Amino acid sequence: MAEYEYRSGIGYDVHQFAQGRKCILGGVEIPHSVGLLGHSDADVLCHAIADSILGALGLPDIGYYFPPNDDSIEGISSLKILEKCAELASEKGVRIVNVDSMLIAEAPKVMKHREAMVKNLSSALSITPDRVNIKATTNETMGFVGREEGIAAMATTSLAFPLDL
Repeated sequence: MAEYEYRSGIGYDVHQFAQGRKCILGGVEIPHSVGLLGHSDADVLCHAIADSILGALGLPDIGYYFPPNDDSIEGISSLKILEKCAELASEKGVRIVNVDSMLIAEAPKVMKHREAMVKNLSSALSITPDRVNIKATTNETMGFVGREEGIAAMATTSLAFPLDL
């Protein structure tokens, strides 16, 4: 029977709101009067999860793999970023055990889209939906999130590294 070492990584991301942009969270277009500003689709949830995976792998952050000055990836779906992170784990023989994430926003309200987001994230990461958790909270009207200037996200990911016997 294989033995594993378990490692965790954390991720955090924030994007400001901008006119004329879509609000994409967990690969789902969320109806809102403004979207999120970024070089990619600015999916703050995917970015936090990506950084949590890369952290658990001991690798640089997503800016290393998807630099904001690379015109060839402008507007890229952040689900592609997650697929790349899952691929990096797989190449090392590492299994993604679970992802736990938190969206922090006054608006838009996102939990009615949770199931679709979980489906997208689990597909991009090649894990079952029961291994992806999304929660949401507000910032109680404090700070940039409270003033509805943007959205923040945090994530923790656990990975299983097989031990060589």
